[in-house]
Amino acid sequence: MGFFSHIKEEFSVIQERDPAIKSPLEVLLYPSFRVMIQYRRAHKLYLKGHYFLARWISQRAARKTGIEIHPGATIGKGLFIDHGSGVIIGETTIIGDNVTLYQGVTLGGNGKETGKRHPTIGDNVMISAGAKIIGSFTIGENSKIGAGSVVIEEVPPNCTVVGIPGRVVRQKNVKIPRTSMDHVHLPDPVRDDIRVLQRENTVLTNKVLEMEREIRTLRTQMAAAASIDAAENNQEES
Repeated sequence: MGFFSHIKEEFSVIQERDPAIKSPLEVLLYPSFRVMIQYRRAHKLYLKGHYFLARWISQRAARKTGIEIHPGATIGKGLFIDHGSGVIIGETTIIGDNVTLYQGVTLGGNGKETGKRHPTIGDNVMISAGAKIIGSFTIGENSKIGAGSVVIEEVPPNCTVVGIPGRVVRQKNVKIPRTSMDHVHLPDPVRDDIRVLQRENTVLTNKVLEMEREIRTLRTQMAAAASIDAAENNQEES
């Protein structure tokens, strides 16, 4: 794909997926647009072995946009980085088609090992704000990663992942539409666990209150019995 084809693609991706766009010229101001154009240049240089020049281009783009994409990363068509500040994409990352990333996302490695050390992101994946995906494994296509999640192991296709560490809370064999930007209405297992604890705490509290009532009743009965015994003893002595 030529340079102008990349520009046309980035225009269409941003206009399609960001409802805040009011005019086509606004696309030129978007960090996602600017960084992806520079990434395509740097990646070509990287593949040709011009590593210093490739890194120079990518680091300039990072300073200007707040999005750091290593020129060695492999990125398919249709990547959209919404807002973008703080996004980091490592050297051996592979990103499929029509992926959406929000601000603060890290696609990182888990050490200084050589070879493939960054994640592979399948087609149509959405990764919400602040999520961290660390290590060499695959996020299956059509999956959603919840905001702030830390994912350290493989995710099957068509899944929703939330939490620290990230865990699959929903799996459906349904393809996510390219235009879907809903990263809010996701399951919340922590909230569900808290609700279970609240219900159990209510049941336990009711049992404790019932036991206290029974103890008070027993004490009253024992006090009454003691009074009767004392009265009978006094009568016998007199």
